Amino acid sequence: MKNELFSIGPITIYGYGLMIAIGVLAAYFSATYRSKKYALDPDKVFYMTVWAVIGGFGGAKLLYLITQLPAILKDPSLLKDARNGFVVYGGIIGGILVGWLYCRIKKLKFLEYFDLMMPSIALAQGFGRIGCFLAGCCYGKETSGPLAVTFTNSDFAPNNVALIPTQIYSGFLDFAHFLLLLYVAKHKKADGQVAACYLIFYSIGRFVIEFFRGDIERGSVGVLSTSQFISIFTTVAGIILLLTVVKKQKQEANISLNSKG
Repeated sequence: MKNELFSIGPITIYGYGLMIAIGVLAAYFSATYRSKKYALDPDKVFYMTVWAVIGGFGGAKLLYLITQLPAILKDPSLLKDARNGFVVYGGIIGGILVGWLYCRIKKLKFLEYFDLMMPSIALAQGFGRIGCFLAGCCYGKETSGPLAVTFTNSDFAPNNVALIPTQIYSGFLDFAHFLLLLYVAKHKKADGQVAACYLIFYSIGRFVIEFFRGDIERGSVGVLSTSQFISIFTTVAGIILLLTVVKKQKQEANISLNSKG
């Protein structure tokens, strides 16, 4: 695992940054390709992607700072390092909020674009986890099992210690999540179902993966990690959204049948 992949003159290409860039591009191109199928404006997808990326990084950084607030209050100089420290859930929440705001401003149907974008978000997360693996962040607990990874030159993970490869497991789940959401999108009956399934599936998977994570500095709420605590609420939000859109779809179908009768 090597985060510094190669250099071109004074410019160094880092694995984490490269994977993030690939993930964003993959998300954009996949969403643009699928937008034509659902008769949605590709130009709106572009601007939504740009704003969602900005909101996502901002939200991820903000949530990290919140989890590190006690340490920051003791040592404010920690704020100087803007490169490191992101929490994925903050990125998800920030990206969704900015996407919703963009749709409100442009008078777009949010749930249509919400459904369109969320499979692509899962795809981007898969590439992001490869970047985590290259950098050594988001590492797992120590293990003596056969499926272990040992970092030797990481700025984040403990070096020369066998660890659970949680980045690989998370990446596999993210790519599988992407394919599953495409299946859901193909068979959905109402707008919002895909987004609801994203929230439910991701939250459950993240809740489980957290038991194997070793980077405890991300904060906790009681016996739960910060991400596990948030997962409870995002799962509930996903279930509520799913029940709401399904109920609305049934009501509209009944109204349609009654009008024909």
